Amino acid sequence: MAICLALFLSSLGTAAHAQDADELAKQLSNPVASLISVPLQLNWDDGLGPDDDGSKAYLNVQPVIPISISEDWNLISRTIIPIVYQEDVVPGAGSQFGTGDVLQSFFFSPKAPTSSGWIWGIGPVLYLPTASDDLLGAEKWGAGPTAVVLKQTHSGWTYGALVNHVWSFAGDDDRADISNTFLQPFVSKGLGQGRTATVNLESTYDWKSEQWTVPINFGYSKVSKIGRQLVSYQGGVRYYIEAPDSGAEWGLRFVFTLLFPKH
Repeated sequence: MAICLALFLSSLGTAAHAQDADELAKQLSNPVASLISVPLQLNWDDGLGPDDDGSKAYLNVQPVIPISISEDWNLISRTIIPIVYQEDVVPGAGSQFGTGDVLQSFFFSPKAPTSSGWIWGIGPVLYLPTASDDLLGAEKWGAGPTAVVLKQTHSGWTYGALVNHVWSFAGDDDRADISNTFLQPFVSKGLGQGRTATVNLESTYDWKSEQWTVPINFGYSKVSKIGRQLVSYQGGVRYYIEAPDSGAEWGLRFVFTLLFPKH
C-alpha cells in the first residue's frame, strides 16, 4: 500500500513538473513575458568574406528583465551583449576577438493580453558602440523604435513578429552611417514536457546599401533542471536565404538559458 501511495505521489510530482516546464517553455516563446531569463546564445556562421572562407563564432549574452511599473504595465529590458571571434572575414586582417556593439531594447507592455488574445509591447532601442576592436563594431551611436506583437493559443502555438529600426546619430565620421530595419517573424509549437520547436526569420534591411540579410532559423528546445536551477537548452541550424556577397551561407546555434520564474 505504501509503495502504491509513493508511486502515486511521484506521478503527481512528475505531472506537475511537466506542466511547469510547459508553462516556462510558453513564456520563453514570448519576448515580453514576465520571466527573468539569461539566454547565452552561441552562434557560428561559415562562408563569410569575399572569398567565402571566413567564419565567425559569437556568444550573445541576452539578459531579459521584466519590471512591474504599475498595476497594468510591465517594462521589459532586453539586452544583447556580443562576444565575438572572427577569422578571415576582413581581407588581410586575420582574426579578431572581443566584445561587439551592445543593443539595448525596452518594451512597455500591458500585463494582460487584449480581449482577442494579442500580446504586445513597444518602446525604444539603443545601439551602443562598445566594441573592443574597430572590426567588431560600427563605432556609431544609434537609436530608434522597437515593437513586438504575438498571440499564444491553447493548442501550444505562438506566432508573431518583432521589429526595430536603428538610425545612427553620432560616432566616428569616417565610418558608415547606420539605418537598419530588423524584422523577425516567428512561430513556435509547444510539444509537451517543456519541449518547443521554433522557426523564425531574423531579417535585416540595410537602407544605406539597399541590401537584405535573411537567415531562416530552425530550433528545438527543452526546459530542464540542473540541481534546483531551471534551465532551457536549444539547438538549431540556419540557412541564409539572402545575404551580401561577403555574408554567411549557413550557421549553427546553441542556446543555454538560465530561468528565474516568479514564485
